[in-house]
Amino acid sequence: MKKLFLTELNRLSIPEYKLKNKFPIILVADNIRSGHNIGSLFRIADSFSFQQIVLAGYTSQPPHPEIEKTALGSTQSVQWTHFEQAVDFILKLKAEQYQIIAIEQTDASLMLQEFKVNKDGRYVIVFGNEVKGVSQELLDIADHCLEIPQMGTKHSLNVSVAAGIVSWEFVKGFL
Repeated sequence: MKKLFLTELNRLSIPEYKLKNKFPIILVADNIRSGHNIGSLFRIADSFSFQQIVLAGYTSQPPHPEIEKTALGSTQSVQWTHFEQAVDFILKLKAEQYQIIAIEQTDASLMLQEFKVNKDGRYVIVFGNEVKGVSQELLDIADHCLEIPQMGTKHSLNVSVAAGIVSWEFVKGFL
């Protein structure tokens, strides 16, 4: 076994990446405080080739030092937009037949591993504030609420960790 060097990874250039077909997944960051979490979302969206990221509310936007520190240039490759309120944009996507998926612990949430990704589907995955979670307003318009099973004492994960877990589960469903 030999570790690969960066030059051996056959990475796409940014122009090549932008032309590549993407998975029909949009990540929504609603009122997320940490620029580091947002930078991680950009890297996740780039590495899994997602359609775009939506930054909503007071979520910081590129260029921002905290975002750039963790994004490692993926703010240049991933399409993104910002909205003061995520609701109107999400309702527009819902009307375009995207399934709205909130990642939150609720009385009606489905465990992540129980959700079956439709290979012909299109998805908006909503992540909420680090403390308050996904707003009730967004939960009210979600088609599904998914929860990551947790067995410890905290029952919470960092937004970027949760996004990585959920993103991989969705990508596996498309493969």
